[in-house]
Amino acid sequence: MAWMIIKAVVWIGFIAVLLFWPAGTLDWPGAWIFMAEFVVIGLAVTLWLARYNPGLLRERLGGAFQKGQVFWDKVFMTIMIVVWYGWLVLMALDAKRWGLSHMPEALNIVGAVLIPIGFFIVWRTFRENSFAAPVIRIQEERGQTVISTGLYRFVRHPMYAGASVYMLGMPLLLGSWLGLAVLPFIIAFLAARIFIEERELRKGLPGYSEYADRVRYRLLPGVW
Repeated sequence: MAWMIIKAVVWIGFIAVLLFWPAGTLDWPGAWIFMAEFVVIGLAVTLWLARYNPGLLRERLGGAFQKGQVFWDKVFMTIMIVVWYGWLVLMALDAKRWGLSHMPEALNIVGAVLIPIGFFIVWRTFRENSFAAPVIRIQEERGQTVISTGLYRFVRHPMYAGASVYMLGMPLLLGSWLGLAVLPFIIAFLAARIFIEERELRKGLPGYSEYADRVRYRLLPGVW
């Protein structure tokens, strides 16, 4: 628990630096709301996992690179980390230091609402799937099985769907049109990971191919 708290504090501080330093100001309500939402929601989900699913919490705290992780997923995670943090810096520069974007306050409010909605979808995923690790690997030591209940009845990757929702909320809340313009490329890159994950699940998880044939859509019912 102590190590978890230390990691959380360091991560929150790092995110704050990535936002406020390039912004060149602390007078940025959207960024403060963003930080507050991430801290409160992150703490709530972590405490829930600690009580109801400590095994999944250990997996989530294992980091972006783990033993047994698929090689191409390590490549993906390396690129995604750079892109994610670079995206935050870009939005800070765009919204505040450069002052290029002038987004209506109504859209900022929409963004503030979308972020907890997206995290609610992620939490619902955690509630159903005790094997929702941050990396792609078959968790044989934990007896991983196919999950087909809850949101998994509608899409094969609800956590990706939830992530897409809160990522849409981020540039809206932070007030960055440039950040919003970059978002489709980030989501497309995230969606590409699905093919890596499904290849490994079909190959190493009994019953997954039958599940994938039954649940046709990956992210959005009726679309893809």
